[in-house]
Amino acid sequence: MVAAQHVLAAEAGAKLLRCGGNAVDAAVAAALTLAVVEPWMCGLGGSGFMVVWLAREQRAVALDFQGVLPRALTVADYPVDPDLPPTLMGFPAVKDWRNTRGASAATLPGAVAGLSHAAQTYGKRGFGAALDPAITLAETGIPASWYTTLLIATEAEVISIDPASSSIYMPRGRPLQIGERLFIPRLAKTLSRLRDHGAADFYHGQIGESLVADLRAGGNRITMQDLAEYQVIDRPAMQARHRGADLYTAGPQSGGQRLCDMLAHVSGAMPTPPERPTPETWLVYANALETAWRAHRIKNGTLAEVGAHTSSLSAADTEGNMVALTYTILDHFGCGVTLPGTGILMNNGVSYFDPRPGLNTTMQGGKRINSSNMCPTVGVRDGQAVFAIGASGGDLIMPAVAQIAALMLDFDMTLEEALHSPRLDASHRGSVRADPRLGQAVLDQLGAHHRLEIASNDVGPKLYAFPSGVAWENGMLSGLSDPFQPDSNARGQG
Repeated sequence: MVAAQHVLAAEAGAKLLRCGGNAVDAAVAAALTLAVVEPWMCGLGGSGFMVVWLAREQRAVALDFQGVLPRALTVADYPVDPDLPPTLMGFPAVKDWRNTRGASAATLPGAVAGLSHAAQTYGKRGFGAALDPAITLAETGIPASWYTTLLIATEAEVISIDPASSSIYMPRGRPLQIGERLFIPRLAKTLSRLRDHGAADFYHGQIGESLVADLRAGGNRITMQDLAEYQVIDRPAMQARHRGADLYTAGPQSGGQRLCDMLAHVSGAMPTPPERPTPETWLVYANALETAWRAHRIKNGTLAEVGAHTSSLSAADTEGNMVALTYTILDHFGCGVTLPGTGILMNNGVSYFDPRPGLNTTMQGGKRINSSNMCPTVGVRDGQAVFAIGASGGDLIMPAVAQIAALMLDFDMTLEEALHSPRLDASHRGSVRADPRLGQAVLDQLGAHHRLEIASNDVGPKLYAFPSGVAWENGMLSGLSDPFQPDSNARGQG
């Protein structure tokens, strides 16, 4: 079973399962396909995390393939402009938006290394097989959905800065219309080279050389040596215990520490859950999220970290393996630049770093992204993986993932019940947001203790993340995505 933010990605993962692959193969195939069908969220120019439960070995691993700043970068490259408003990450803006827009905003992308490492180390079919579905779609393109048109129109200003991106997403000066073909020149060739030559071509070979040349032309300092030195971090997953289950997540550089802190607070404040959620339950959840986020903001030395756009997917196989994967090019359309030599839409990961000195997140040449909201999580009980969940949506990610996990473990909800439940959002920003479907009694309880925002869970503006997941329930695999993500879905092997 594969659940992803685009139905074609879920189908690509299911195809690998039908061809004898395992959950890792399926997740990698789905992730690579998202680079073709949802390139404004993630892709070969991005970075992220993957958590894998290895059933036979009874262990969970976390892969960190986050972006890295070029070694030659200096803070002087990004002078603060006090006349501009802060970035979406809450950091000061710099002259000409060099840390958020254009080639100068891109970090070394780790996605190709991370996905290749996962397939080669933990998969059964290899990296090349996982690329085949993406190559097929990249060769022909896909019809744009109404959601595609909406996203392009929303980000027209960013897209318009780059001729290559404009020609792809806004031909004839307007967003792709519903049914028009979304086709990215040279991306199929790049994917085919990866299939034929492996990830080494990205970090040591022809693809890397083209990437470096295009980025250098736009003012980026990434070199071939930077690419050659890139490393995937493969380590035991961070672990939390809640209601008799072990939750494995991506580690302290992700949203995982906040998830662990949130669940620990819930266990302490609500040692024995009631039969069903009560107004007091939701207050405990809100307080737990606030506590976890406060610790995070103090550690990072920032009081604002708003926004980001990612892709999340989950996969499971009949051998008992499970995968939760989240990766991103950060903002919608990343830095806005599609590299003409490869068709890769680049991230704007430099905006993860603060141009001010002396902070945990201060930018420095060669530094790896060390603070992310991504929170892919696998739940295991009695040695068997029972669910894998994740979400996209910046600050919204951890609250959504933590609540879905808590609802499943505190109240024995199914994945469908928990994912479709109304939620709240809290991140120590001065208010708590709540879906009115929680009911007046819950809203009154929250409002008595927090400044309350009441907002519906809709397609846009998206205020409660886009979660998805898979789960073993009553001997069967289920998978589903957020009902307010129009192109998402789940697909099974059968």
